[in-house]
Amino acid sequence: MENQTQTRNSAGRIILITCILSIAYAICRYHVLGPVPWKDFPFFILNKGIALSAFILLTFNFSFGPLNNLGVNVPEGFLAARKSIGMTGFLLVLIHALMSFLLFKPEIYGQFFQPDGTLTLFGGLSMLGGILALVVLWGYNLSFQTHLRDDERFIRFITSRKFFLSAMTFSLLHLFFMGFKGWMVPSGWHGGLPPISLVSFVFFLLAYVINLLGRRD
Repeated sequence: MENQTQTRNSAGRIILITCILSIAYAICRYHVLGPVPWKDFPFFILNKGIALSAFILLTFNFSFGPLNNLGVNVPEGFLAARKSIGMTGFLLVLIHALMSFLLFKPEIYGQFFQPDGTLTLFGGLSMLGGILALVVLWGYNLSFQTHLRDDERFIRFITSRKFFLSAMTFSLLHLFFMGFKGWMVPSGWHGGLPPISLVSFVFFLLAYVINLLGRRD
């Protein structure tokens, strides 16, 4: 009972702190130091904070185990909290995907559209990477479903090193094509703070390396 309480508390703290810091970063970058009016917070900016929270939580979920394999002393409460962290990250990804779908129009994301309203090459690649990443993450989330736990082949595939690296590759592609042009112009960063897409990319790139080195099939 004591171990279960510690696990539950670890997951709650990690999720709460990650969400607070991520949303605070979005507010600081776009509202406090940037030109975005506060009227855009409930949907446009909150969506960015939710996206950052989701990517960081998924990074934690993917990396705690491999880090432990590499000899880093990851607390037991963190290791046992991976399921809650992963499922929360996936739910936040779904919220981000739905909000982004409603926001994705030339008036808001003009850099991803041609004058005739069609997607640019980079816009299409970013959306493709995002869709594939969502599908792969959905498959990973299925591994937590009780009725599928007895399917050993499915669980072995979903939790394999190749599957994880595929999920991360699609996510990295989505983030890269979504924001790399803005990454190249630090002078345009609001208050000198890196874009959220870049912060998310760095987290996922570190997770990719950690999983490449520490995940066991």
